[in-house]
Amino acid sequence: MDRKLTAREYVFLSSMLFGLFFGAGNLIFPVHMGQQAGAAVWPAVAGFCLTGVGLPLLGIAAMGISRSDGMFELGCLVGRKYSYFFTCLLYLTIGPLFAIPRTATVSFNVGLLPLLPQEHAGLALCVFSALFFLVVLYFSLRPSGILTWVGKILNPLFLLFLGILTVTALLRPMGAAGSSEPVGTYAGMSFFQGFLDGYNTVDAPAALAFGIVLISAIRELGVQSPKAVSAVTVKAGVFSSLLMAGIYCMLAVVGAQSRAVYGICADGGEGLYRIGTHYFGTFGGVLLGITVTFACLKTAIGLITSCASTFVELFPHSLSYKAYTVVFCLFSFCVANFGLSRIIQLSLPVLMFLYPLTITLILLSLAGGWFGYDRRVFIAVTVPTALAAALDFLNNLPEGAKAFLHADALLAPAKRLLPFFSIGMGWVVPACPGLAVGLVWHFAAKKRA
Repeated sequence: MDRKLTAREYVFLSSMLFGLFFGAGNLIFPVHMGQQAGAAVWPAVAGFCLTGVGLPLLGIAAMGISRSDGMFELGCLVGRKYSYFFTCLLYLTIGPLFAIPRTATVSFNVGLLPLLPQEHAGLALCVFSALFFLVVLYFSLRPSGILTWVGKILNPLFLLFLGILTVTALLRPMGAAGSSEPVGTYAGMSFFQGFLDGYNTVDAPAALAFGIVLISAIRELGVQSPKAVSAVTVKAGVFSSLLMAGIYCMLAVVGAQSRAVYGICADGGEGLYRIGTHYFGTFGGVLLGITVTFACLKTAIGLITSCASTFVELFPHSLSYKAYTVVFCLFSFCVANFGLSRIIQLSLPVLMFLYPLTITLILLSLAGGWFGYDRRVFIAVTVPTALAAALDFLNNLPEGAKAFLHADALLAPAKRLLPFFSIGMGWVVPACPGLAVGLVWHFAAKKRA
C-alpha cells in the first residue's frame, strides 16, 4: 500500500527537482531570447517553456511510469547497442562537450568579462576557467559538505537576488517590451524559434539522466507502484515547473525591455550583467557574478560526478572514477576557452540531433503501456526520427563544415520533401508513419501469437 506524502515531503521533492534542472543555461537563454524576440516575446516564451519546462517534467514521469532504473535501461527499450550510443551522447552533451564548459563561461561572462579590456579577454578566460575547473576537480574527487552548503545557502541567496533584480526591472522598465521589432526567425515564427531555444537548456535530456534521483527519493518515502510514483512525480513537479516557467517569463520580458537601452547583446551572460549594473551599479553586477559563479560551480561538480560515475558503470573495465574525473575536467577546460558564444554555436547541431530522439523516447515511454513496451514500436519510430534528425544536424553545422562534407547533396532534397525542415523540425513527419508501422507490426505479431 502506497503511503500518502505530506506537504513538507512534496516541498522537499519539488525543491530537489528544481535543483536538478536550474543551471547556467536557464539564466542566460531567456534573456537573450527576449532581446531578440522583442514584441513577439510571449509566443517565444510559450515555445521555450514547452521544451524547457514541459518536456523535462514528462521525462521524469516517463521514467516513473516505465519503471526504468536509469537512463541506460530506458534506452534499452529501443535496443542495448542503441542505449550505449544514446546514453554516451546524452551524458557527453550535458557533460564535458557543452553543459560543463558552459558553467565556466557563463560565470566568466557575467562576473568578470565586463570589467576587463577586450584585448585581455582571451587570457583572462584561460586563467579563470583553469581556476574554476581546479576547484571543480578538487571537490569532485573529495566529496564534501560544500555541495550541501552551496545548495542550501548560496542557491537561495542567488534566487533572492535574481528575484529582486527581475521585480525591480519589471517595476522600473528600461522600455516597453512591445516597442522593439523581433529579429530573424522571431519575426514570423517566434513560437517555433522559442521551442528550439528551449533545447539549449538541455533539461529534457537531463531529465532522463537525473530523473532516477527523484524517482528513488519518491520510492524511499514509501511510494512504490508505477502509477503512484508517476502521480507523485507530476504533483511534485508542478511547483518547480511553475517556478521555472515564472523565472523564464520574467527574464525574457526583462530582456525584451532592456533592448531599448542596450540593444541585442552578444549573449545572455552579457545581457544579464548589463541589466544588473543598470539597476544596482557595479556592486550589483559583481554580486550577481559571484552568486552565479558559486551556482555554476555546484552545477559543474554535480555534472562531473554524475558523468564520471555513469561512464564507470557503462565501461567497468576502462578508466577509474578518478581518471574519468580528471579527463572530463581537462576536456571541459579546453572547450570552455572557445568562449560562450562559440560553445552555444557548436552545441546547436548536436542538440538538433539529440532532442528529437529524446522527445520520441519520452513520449513512447509514457504511452508504452498501450502496446506493452514492444521493442518493435520503439525501433519503428526511432529509426526514421534518427535519420531526419541527422539531416537537422547537418543543416545546423557551420557553413565551412557543410561545404567540407558536401552536405548540400542531402540537404537540398530534404528542404523540398520534408515538411517543417526549414524550422528545424523535419523529424516530426517521419516519426508519425514510423509510429503507425510500429503499431501495425505490434498488433500483427500479437494476433499471430
